[in-house]
Amino acid sequence: MRKALVVLMMALVTVGCAVDTVSPARAAERFHAAISAHQEEAACAMLARKTADKLPDPGESCADALRGLKLGAGGQVTQVAVWGDDAQVRLAGDTLFLHRFSDGWRIRAAGCEPMGDLPYDCEVDD
Repeated sequence: MRKALVVLMMALVTVGCAVDTVSPARAAERFHAAISAHQEEAACAMLARKTADKLPDPGESCADALRGLKLGAGGQVTQVAVWGDDAQVRLAGDTLFLHRFSDGWRIRAAGCEPMGDLPYDCEVDD
């Protein structure tokens, strides 16, 4: 019984983690789910540290900065491209760039729109 309780607790802790260790697509979906649910603190926890540090203006929190942005609606995953530890996830309403760190996939850029032959223009980036 005690062993089963420990296994159950470990499973719950794993499910509750902000960083997705399995899939960049799932990480992108979770990020947009947090934004849609007005859980900006949780969304900030899914960002790469450099991205989270760069996002807010002085005196502003990461969550406040995310609230002020017009991020796309997210939606269904339409395409995933992975190259090494980097990934691009296209959702119906947004494109995100992610990096796999030792603790899992984190968002490096979101709210990205293609600019022809130029780099993407992103609302959130490092």
